[in-house]
Amino acid sequence: MSFWKYLAPEEVAAPARTFAQEVVRPVADQIDNDDVYPIELVAATAKRGWNTMTLPARYGGGGASMVDALAVFEELGAASASLGVSLITILQSSKIIELYGTESLKERVLPRYAQGLRASYALTESGRGSDITSLDTKAHLTDRGWVIKGEKAFITSGSAADFFVVLAETPVGVSAFAVERDAHGVSTRETREAETFGLRNGPHVNLILDEVEVPQDALIGVEGQGLKQAMVTLSNSRTLAAGISLGIARAAFDDAFEHVRSREAFGGKILDLQGIQWYFAEAAADIDAARLLCYEAARDLDDNTDYQRSSSSAKLVAARLATQVAGMAVQVCGARGTQETSPFGRYFRDAKAYEVAGGSNEILKNTIAKRLIRAAQSPAA
Repeated sequence: MSFWKYLAPEEVAAPARTFAQEVVRPVADQIDNDDVYPIELVAATAKRGWNTMTLPARYGGGGASMVDALAVFEELGAASASLGVSLITILQSSKIIELYGTESLKERVLPRYAQGLRASYALTESGRGSDITSLDTKAHLTDRGWVIKGEKAFITSGSAADFFVVLAETPVGVSAFAVERDAHGVSTRETREAETFGLRNGPHVNLILDEVEVPQDALIGVEGQGLKQAMVTLSNSRTLAAGISLGIARAAFDDAFEHVRSREAFGGKILDLQGIQWYFAEAAADIDAARLLCYEAARDLDDNTDYQRSSSSAKLVAARLATQVAGMAVQVCGARGTQETSPFGRYFRDAKAYEVAGGSNEILKNTIAKRLIRAAQSPAA
């Protein structure tokens, strides 16, 4: 029996929970240990329609709400955050094309996601981190289309991606482009510095763009508006990242509870100790509250209300909470919590990594503060 009720329709969430427990969880530790992109699992989720849930039906998607998508990501994240982050990059790339791409680009690319297209979102550059307001990767227009030159760094899912959304600077500002992996001049390289201790879905890569020519409609949206487009897309992905963090917190809670419920010490079960019970009572209350916040953020996206604030709040709270709950799980499980053969180390590493990845806590706080200041300056305030 689960401690966690469905906050989306059961017919949406229940199949994801079953798949997560029966198919994903048994291989989650191996994915983490080997640091590999879970190609087979991503293909399986595509067959179930989870890679294209929110895309319109005319492009092969399910036309589902962000609330439904959040429920699926939460369940899959509880089994393997590595799988969850693999799906995040797929959603990011499809969402920006759906929202801003030309119709010709949409028709050429979006139906491939339902067929299992693996994609990556290439924003970051070496030395710039979260600052993507100006870029060393450049693009210029020719008679044949756009030519892109530069190098992106620390690209999640890049080791197995068939397709990239790339941010590059053009003469009028940062712009977004659709780039096929097999385009001439595209290559990747792995670096030792790009290996991470959490959210391990294959080594991050540097994406090298050596005078890569792409069609004119590979420009996504309006030239110079790539940064704004990326921020809207990140509001969607941050909400789903918050769902993955919820899943991590739940998994750590569930496994720790099962351990202390069956473990005997000092003449009784560890769970009989009031101090241990309080650990779980506080964690359960915090997870319940964080889940409500995350689903509110998903509804804001569906309703097109102030999703920048709520999505940032959701990820900030959920990622921070996941680290706290994973740490609690290690503590109450004692030696078992520290063993390499237990999943608790994976939960803790994944949770902490998501306080940095996909929008660091500090960046999220900046976004929330900007929304508060804007609201205070509004005539309606």
